[in-house]
Amino acid sequence: MKVTYIHHYPYRHLPEDFASRYAESVVTNPYFELVDPKLVQEDLRSALDEAMYAARAGFDALALTEHGQSSYDMNPNPDLGAAALAYATELEGIETGIYTVGRSLGKSREPLRVAEEQAWLDCLSGGRLISGFPVGLAYDANVNAGVPPIETRARYDENFEFILRAWTEREPFPFNGRFSQYPSVNIWPRPVQQPHPPVSVTGTGNPNTTRFALQRDLGFNLVVLGAAAPNTAQRIFDDMWRMADELDVDDNPYRAAFAQSVVVGETDADAERLYAKHVEYSMSSGIGHIPMHRLALPGGISPQGLRVLLGQAMGAPRGGQTALTYRDLVESGAVIAGSPATVRERLADRARNFRIGHLLANLQIGSMPTELTRHNIDLFGTEVLPHLRGIWSEYDGENRWWPERLGGRPVSSKQADLTGARLT
Repeated sequence: MKVTYIHHYPYRHLPEDFASRYAESVVTNPYFELVDPKLVQEDLRSALDEAMYAARAGFDALALTEHGQSSYDMNPNPDLGAAALAYATELEGIETGIYTVGRSLGKSREPLRVAEEQAWLDCLSGGRLISGFPVGLAYDANVNAGVPPIETRARYDENFEFILRAWTEREPFPFNGRFSQYPSVNIWPRPVQQPHPPVSVTGTGNPNTTRFALQRDLGFNLVVLGAAAPNTAQRIFDDMWRMADELDVDDNPYRAAFAQSVVVGETDADAERLYAKHVEYSMSSGIGHIPMHRLALPGGISPQGLRVLLGQAMGAPRGGQTALTYRDLVESGAVIAGSPATVRERLADRARNFRIGHLLANLQIGSMPTELTRHNIDLFGTEVLPHLRGIWSEYDGENRWWPERLGGRPVSSKQADLTGARLT
């Protein structure tokens, strides 16, 4: 099993009454009323320092997300942080993947720049890049980037085709798409990995996205939110593996990944003492404080995907409801927390039940300071991570969603095929 360190780049110092005073943690929350610029710099540097700490602790990859105009994740372009981490890990000789899990293509108006940046990262890291191309959340793609919702998935398809072609064409070529036109495409440099780096797509439960990932042989990352997340994820993965059987696609668990928040203490009670307020901060003032209309807009999501999204209970107070507590989230399994023994048992069960070969472990949550994040990384890295390594070991030689330099196999012809299935 592969375990990747992932976290957002949050502003960790919002006031306690943030949720009652401000409608959301994205788009409209007022920067100058809330922010100390010195603390922003501190939080950004801390996020990179913590990722390097995880790299030294033996995590298989470091993942970065992408969310614009957001206080819960001040990371508008994951390629920026990925460049710093690629250089630093290469300098220290740390063989860890660099995973830009959130380079959204549904909002991009410059696919040539995405292709260039990602190829540059693969070269800088010496062939350790894993490219994640999600569609993009509605508030980011349609509000922040101004892309009409009806265009989001069509833009994704065009940008996806363009990037693969820019990476693999041997000669300069013109591109005359619906959304982008280039008289000559000839990017420098090209990716080290051939035919190109492994590619994944992130979904929140839309079956069309799952089908696209299976048809194109892409890695599929699932992100679900709120107290209902584990049950929702189980249904989505069950449907995915049924769909794989219908499409005559192999059931290799390495094609599937799941993002999971995890906190580890010496005991279950110690974990609650250390982390409860930071988890609750995230749900009341961070990712849990995103209104539903920011996650889905008419025209940008199918009815099937909307049903899944509406079924995901979020964390912020709405309509007289109280915010989810730490105990609510732990009891539901939305956060896996407790002693090392508790955490490793629950993660192993989740990996087998979901049939996932890749775990994206979120170990910095909400307002957690660096010292506490490092403590979480230490306990996870020494007491949990070694116990997860052997899960799905019989598939280790068949992982084509992982860089070849790090033990993976080259991507399949389906993934590299420019005429393959489309998202729309």
